[in-house]
Amino acid sequence: MSTITMAPPRRPEIKTELPGPKGREIIAADAQFVTPSYPRPSFKLVADRGEGVWVEDVDGNIFLDCNAGVAVCSTGHCHPEVVRAIQKQAEQLIHMCGTDYYYRHMPELAKKLDEIVPVPSPTRTHFANSGTEAVETALKLAMHATGREKFIAFFNSFHGRTLGSLSLTASRAAQRKGFKRQALDVVHVPFPNEFRNPFSAADCGDGGAGQGALNWIEERLFKTTTPPEEVAGIVVEVVQGEGGYVPAPRNFLHGLRRICDEYGILLIVDEVQSGMGRTGKMFACEHYDLQPDIITIAKGIGSGLPIGVTVARGSLMDWKPGAHASTFGGNPVCIAAALKTIELLQSGLIQNSAEVGAYLKAGLEELMAKYECIGDVRGMGLMIGVEFVEDRASNKPAPDLRDRVEVACFERGLIILGAGSNTIRWSPPLILTEENVMVALDIFDSAIAAALGK
Repeated sequence: MSTITMAPPRRPEIKTELPGPKGREIIAADAQFVTPSYPRPSFKLVADRGEGVWVEDVDGNIFLDCNAGVAVCSTGHCHPEVVRAIQKQAEQLIHMCGTDYYYRHMPELAKKLDEIVPVPSPTRTHFANSGTEAVETALKLAMHATGREKFIAFFNSFHGRTLGSLSLTASRAAQRKGFKRQALDVVHVPFPNEFRNPFSAADCGDGGAGQGALNWIEERLFKTTTPPEEVAGIVVEVVQGEGGYVPAPRNFLHGLRRICDEYGILLIVDEVQSGMGRTGKMFACEHYDLQPDIITIAKGIGSGLPIGVTVARGSLMDWKPGAHASTFGGNPVCIAAALKTIELLQSGLIQNSAEVGAYLKAGLEELMAKYECIGDVRGMGLMIGVEFVEDRASNKPAPDLRDRVEVACFERGLIILGAGSNTIRWSPPLILTEENVMVALDIFDSAIAAALGK
């Protein structure tokens, strides 16, 4: 793990107003020259450098990062072994276009993925540059392999913003506004959120929200608008990310597997945010003993470098040359970072995610007992959601309070970020220690009190 040199050993250090004078200059230039479409949060962080779990802004303020660039910097900021792997590869070969030529890196990573993914082996891998591109690949592959065109996805899901994956995404109206009809034939089903069960007791029976979602698909969709023999794939997040860090019920996921097997539908699992050790196992699927037909991976696999992969059962990926490719996908430098990341994850960071994640979750549950405004604490490993409500009697969402807590944490030197309408996501680097957790919880406690006016 990296040696922290930029920050005090225990706590953040805030030296200026936030943002500081240098930060304000950059924010002003950004407003003038950069697209306004980026969904910037209510606080304004202008990062300059990062090391381990610490981030320093351009004005010298030092923050404890419990967001990791939105679950991307899995091994921490600038892990020295990842940096060396990047430097070494950059000295040898930066780009050669793996869609036209060969180099060792693509089969090396594909072989490693075949060993670790929950998709039954033998597998094949397509390389891309991001999560949304990995999802686009999965959609095209499902259509090609099945000869079908329809898809089933879930409300509050997020699968990307490019037009194909945007047809799946259903987390915010702002992501769709202005783009007219969806590009693909996708029907959405309520996600079985056990904290906010969207189904009636009659829908659920004894199986809870999970059974309610399965009944919705089989008893409503399949019998009315969406014949199962026309469905190419069901696309699901095992733990919804942007939807509020909501884990799926076990019976729901196994029911999806049964439905897919029965009707020749492909089960596509999006592990862009939940994969690569984030939940205390390499993939969230492993908590459920779930085997998808296709899995999409990005974010944490490259420790910050842009890489996305789609791994599928080998028999599915029989498309011909030219069917789908990417100039930059499988870039040698990105793959070098990914291989080193996987090595570090397997050498202790996954275990650390599970152990420190349990410690963090226990601490958050103690704060839930202290504050009536925390309605739910959920998640696995270092993928934990804290949902804010007006009170636990009503469980009415409290989005404004969530935003105030987010800002109050930033003002105290803790970087966290919202998810869903009223949830704080905890997605720190997987190198987080219990000592870091104690500091983070202390700040979070203080921030909640301040947001409540106490």
